[in-house]
Amino acid sequence: MNRADKIYVAGHRGLVGSAIWNNLRQKGYTNLVGRTHDELDLTDQQSVRTFFDDERPDYVILAAAFVGGIWANARYRADFIYRNLMIQSNVIQEAYLHGVRKLLVLGSTCIYPREASQPMHESCLLSAPLEYSNEPYAIAKIAGLKMCESYNLQHGTNYIAVMPTNLYGPNDNFHLENAHVIPAMMRKIYLSDRLQHEDFDAVRADLNRRPVNGLDGTADAAQTVKTLEQYGIRPGHVDLWGTGRPLREFMWSEDMADACVYIMEQVDFKDIIRQDTYSIADSHAPTAGDTHLGGAIPTLGDIRNCHINIGTGVETSIGELAHLTASVINYKGVIHFDATKPDGTPRKLTDPTLLHRLGWQHHVDLE
Repeated sequence: MNRADKIYVAGHRGLVGSAIWNNLRQKGYTNLVGRTHDELDLTDQQSVRTFFDDERPDYVILAAAFVGGIWANARYRADFIYRNLMIQSNVIQEAYLHGVRKLLVLGSTCIYPREASQPMHESCLLSAPLEYSNEPYAIAKIAGLKMCESYNLQHGTNYIAVMPTNLYGPNDNFHLENAHVIPAMMRKIYLSDRLQHEDFDAVRADLNRRPVNGLDGTADAAQTVKTLEQYGIRPGHVDLWGTGRPLREFMWSEDMADACVYIMEQVDFKDIIRQDTYSIADSHAPTAGDTHLGGAIPTLGDIRNCHINIGTGVETSIGELAHLTASVINYKGVIHFDATKPDGTPRKLTDPTLLHRLGWQHHVDLE
């Protein structure tokens, strides 16, 4: 990529997209394009087509997605599969029709089977059943990476799918119902700590920034305490879902962003499949005389699992994470794990060997 190339970052306000946007800026890329959801609904095919007609980006990074934790995955199953399928289908197809030079699609390690061998190598994709609680989201993300793979093989495009591990960092989602584990845990422990110390000014400031179930900082103390109890938050006592035993890998979002930009700059599809003679077309827009034939490359056999894990290769238990989080603010309350609630996948650790072989390693550890 050249510093003046136009780069569209879909989802540039979220945890993932904002980190990538900032990394590109820091590296001197100035011709960046972003749209909020209100400005561009990526599930609307015609709106996406009009956007690509108008902007004509040279490169695209698809970081937009409909995401959430265990609770949200269980409640909004139809939304998770429909919205994510539509977002990916619209952006990938329009990138192809408009001759985008390179496309990066971000997925999730939930694509791997519930009982996948650990650590999870790219080759274990579709080798066994998925975790039921996030199956719709996982299937949508598998479809996205298979679209990249299939467009490359049929049309000679240069589309790469990456699967980041669990992320945390600036612009995270702290909503108590659909946040992922680290931001949800941080907020619950923080609010419990402030209630324990009767610091209602801090609690009100938190609720004014992120209201809970319609309640903001203007509510009286009794109403506030009652509402927060519904989410397992009491003075000096926090209820967290599951047993605390599942093992998870976590990555600082700015590390993930650095890996993504490195891949955009340094890695092509041919590098992943180890085929130096694979031809990537200069222009990918289809024409009546298009004779590019895709499919398997005979010397390599079937081409599968062309995505790249982005992770640290280091794991911690949810229980250990909770106590680490509490120690940061010297929380002295009780952390209770509710074993009647689901744990999700028992263990989820990526194998980042391919990413390391391609020349990148993480920098920031969880502590």
